[in-house]
Amino acid sequence: MNGGPISRFFRTPADIADLDPDADLSGPGTFPFTRGIQTSMYRGRPWTMRQYAGFADAAESNRRYRYLLSQGVSGLSVAFDLPTQIGYDSDHPLAAGEVGRVGVAIDSIEDMATLFDGIPLDRVSTSMTINATAIILLALYVAVARRQGVPPGALSGTVQNDILKEYVARGTYIYPPRPSLRIVTDIIAFCERELPQWNSISISGYHIREAGSTAVQEVAFTLAHASAYVQSAIEAGLDVNSFGQRLSFFFNAHNNFLEEIAKFRAARRLWARRMKDRFGATNARAQQLRFHTQTAGSTLTAQQPDNNIVRVALQALAAVLGGTQSLHCNGKDEALALPTEESATIALRTQQIILHESGVANTVDPFGGSYAIEEMTARIEREATELLDQIDRVGGTLAAIESGYIQRQIQDAAYRAQQAIDSGDAVVVGVNKFEDESTPAADVFRIDPDTERVQVERVRAVRASRSEREWRAALDAVAAAARGGANLVPPIIAAVEARATLGEIADAMRSVFGEHQDAGSAS
Repeated sequence: MNGGPISRFFRTPADIADLDPDADLSGPGTFPFTRGIQTSMYRGRPWTMRQYAGFADAAESNRRYRYLLSQGVSGLSVAFDLPTQIGYDSDHPLAAGEVGRVGVAIDSIEDMATLFDGIPLDRVSTSMTINATAIILLALYVAVARRQGVPPGALSGTVQNDILKEYVARGTYIYPPRPSLRIVTDIIAFCERELPQWNSISISGYHIREAGSTAVQEVAFTLAHASAYVQSAIEAGLDVNSFGQRLSFFFNAHNNFLEEIAKFRAARRLWARRMKDRFGATNARAQQLRFHTQTAGSTLTAQQPDNNIVRVALQALAAVLGGTQSLHCNGKDEALALPTEESATIALRTQQIILHESGVANTVDPFGGSYAIEEMTARIEREATELLDQIDRVGGTLAAIESGYIQRQIQDAAYRAQQAIDSGDAVVVGVNKFEDESTPAADVFRIDPDTERVQVERVRAVRASRSEREWRAALDAVAAAARGGANLVPPIIAAVEARATLGEIADAMRSVFGEHQDAGSAS
């Protein structure tokens, strides 16, 4: 332990001398919600156990969902393939080789009906990780629920619908930022009116962290995006005390155990203060930051994949100790392929053991008052606030994205992190230390190579069997709403019920909004 006095390695009351227990902590379930959004937290209601799943076609994914539900999953989380994410049908030339690879292929209402066949949508909470085409997937979900006889008001779940992080972290955008923000606001407005139990957006720090950000940047950039959505909704005439209650967040659970616990607490406190002071929210539920957590896929290693079970367990425990509302654990083999059924079961059992055997759910915010945790919580809040202030100085969130400011911050952090791994300053067990060249290759999940051909035939059959007149009229109505400013959700529901495909609806909006060209790739 060279390089400084021993006091570097522990915290004392002096490190939290500025902490005001009433203003900064209060009790669980009370402003600023540092210690949790419910007074009893998991003693009253356990977190929702989700397993992110989706692959091949709708029938294959439906079988996996039924299996997970039989094993104790309490909520579904749908992964969509790349063509679905960026608005292309499975028979589009750009979809070739990608159909069903990283998620399930959904082209039409028939696919969506198959995906949830035998799954009662009024009794299962569904999260859909989808952004650029979120409005279409939500419309498909509502239309399938109608087929089941389930009214929209009975549906519960979340659509990610966080397009801004696509420009800075993932890249699965279609339209330019400003019309994309309009689509987000249309979804929020529709859900407030028609889907009272549905979370209309899940503002995602997960992908920001996966792209290489620090914990502080994850908090700051996520809340910057959230602030842009709230401001846009307010400008559209929506009541922050109403729609604010259905905002949700999605964070990463990374490797630094104590820092991650503090990160979740800091994010909750900072958002509560921001909603109250910046946006005037007076409703307690509108001030609360409710979040889903996924363990960090970027920390998983192809080398010694069994080590990933330990990583995931520690990350999941940090999320629980940080007060998450729902949780997904990654499979041990996800650095190699989509998870097998066995590895998905181990990931689910990890959550069940934490809840039922560890005892950590019996105490609300068990790390509250720890000198180290409280000092870290305050530091993350302070440094994230400084970043948010800098974003305001460069003209706000959209300006910071359009100028590349946020992207450069993430890229620089990712570069520094990789340098630390390459130099050995940051140890990755099994990769740059404790290597084992004899590690056998793991059995991996493989997609049936015939999946793409069958899915292409399916979407073409839908086109061949529909009413040309109804389909064309429905698509024209979508384009008219895009041009005229009417809420886009109702005409898109009508379009999917007329059996328009996802790609066709996305193209109708492309014809009005155009496509975004990243400044870094423009010639």
